[in-house]
Amino acid sequence: MSSVNVVVMVVGLLVLAQQSFQMSLRNPVAETNNCKIDFTRLGLVLTSDTNEKALQDSGLFTPDAETPYVDIAGRRFHIGTLNARFIVYVKIGGNSVNAAIAVQILLNRFRIHGIIHFGSAGSLDKESIVPGDVSVPLAVAFTGAWNWKKFGSDEGTLNFGEFNYPVNGENLLASVDYDTIKLFSKGQSPQDVFWFPSTTSWYSAATQVLQDLELRQCYDGVCLPSKPKIVFGTNGSSSDSYIKNKAYGDFLHKVFNVSTADQESAAVAWTSLSNEKPFIVIRGASNVAGEANPGFSPAGYLASYNAFLAAAKFIESIPTPRLALNINILDKAPLLVKIQL
Repeated sequence: MSSVNVVVMVVGLLVLAQQSFQMSLRNPVAETNNCKIDFTRLGLVLTSDTNEKALQDSGLFTPDAETPYVDIAGRRFHIGTLNARFIVYVKIGGNSVNAAIAVQILLNRFRIHGIIHFGSAGSLDKESIVPGDVSVPLAVAFTGAWNWKKFGSDEGTLNFGEFNYPVNGENLLASVDYDTIKLFSKGQSPQDVFWFPSTTSWYSAATQVLQDLELRQCYDGVCLPSKPKIVFGTNGSSSDSYIKNKAYGDFLHKVFNVSTADQESAAVAWTSLSNEKPFIVIRGASNVAGEANPGFSPAGYLASYNAFLAAAKFIESIPTPRLALNINILDKAPLLVKIQL
């Protein structure tokens, strides 16, 4: 064999190795079966063990036979199908930092068409949302960025003196204003945002697909006092604080017109928007801020199960078209697809 042929063969091998390595970085399962990268998947993002139990109890998820999961950076990404749709699901854990990191890894390592986020939330408006109900918010606000003012400064949005008990007055904690946060996205200057609206086409589809969905009322022989429902048209609040305080919950509802509170939705929305991916948030109400559930209550599990039912039904409505196996299109997956109703 001539030296020229040897050089050509070595160069060819190096090119193939580089392409294989790039595919492996883009999609971990590519190492075991290259056929698996010829379709897009939906990303299902959940928050807790109870959420995952609801998913598993449903029997709707089928793990991939060869590669049921991949562990990345301490998180497990489950690969399979849900209602005959290819998905990857990940349990992100609590708080906004964990949520943002998990979603970014999901988007970096898999070909993800869009993000469906489900979990539990606290109700801030028991006239509209009670435990067991499912909220699909139009938008989520991040209410965890505060500009805390000095004592004696101008009054802020949240004035702690107004919550003195039994008499209102001055308070050394003074007041806070709610800050925006930076949203970075490709080809645009950073934007200061407070609200993160759900993807319009997905939200519109959800209002049609989910309107007649039957939710579960009983669990383990205990039933909710009323038939649970899906609520559209509300807004959600998200921060790193777990809100059990009724006064603060009432304040958020009054000032920002939010009906639920959780710790992850804004981070999931923020990361999805930054990566130009469609997303939707689906949250089951497990409690009402400031109210304790006496004894055992099925609401916690049913909140997760009903939110999952809504997420699964919505996933069923989204086509995940197969794409031709071509290395050159790895970075050209569509950002939006038409919802088939």
